[in-house]
Amino acid sequence: MPIESPRSIVPPTVRIAGSLVVLEGVVAIAFAVYSVVRALSGTHDQSVTNGYGLALWLGILFGGVLAAGIALLRGKRWGRAVAVVAQLLLLPVAWSLLTDSHQVVLGIVLAVIVLPALVLLFAPQTTTWLAEDYAPDAEPEEGPDGR
Repeated sequence: MPIESPRSIVPPTVRIAGSLVVLEGVVAIAFAVYSVVRALSGTHDQSVTNGYGLALWLGILFGGVLAAGIALLRGKRWGRAVAVVAQLLLLPVAWSLLTDSHQVVLGIVLAVIVLPALVLLFAPQTTTWLAEDYAPDAEPEEGPDGR
């Protein structure tokens, strides 16, 4: 069994945030599948094109979110950037669901997922883990004055 170096250890904050981001991606992809099935049934007032268009949009957008969540679970640093952008875009959606749309339950559920994910993505353990990739491997060299 290979021994992990301190740099390869992914903090729990990243793994939990990755799990929340994966959850967002899976729910959105499931809704995209539901939209296609609903469009295929043709029993709703919306045009079939709307169902397919929504499914395509959700698939592209949240396919990237799902990939970012999986990347975070696997310890890939690039997933954090996509996950942060997704959380920042979902915050106003949660607010809108809570206020203007009068979908309080959905707004609360979304906020309970988005806010902790965003906090975890900016947690000190997470940012330290990200910064390790840029830290030099060796001790800093002494300057001309010996320090």
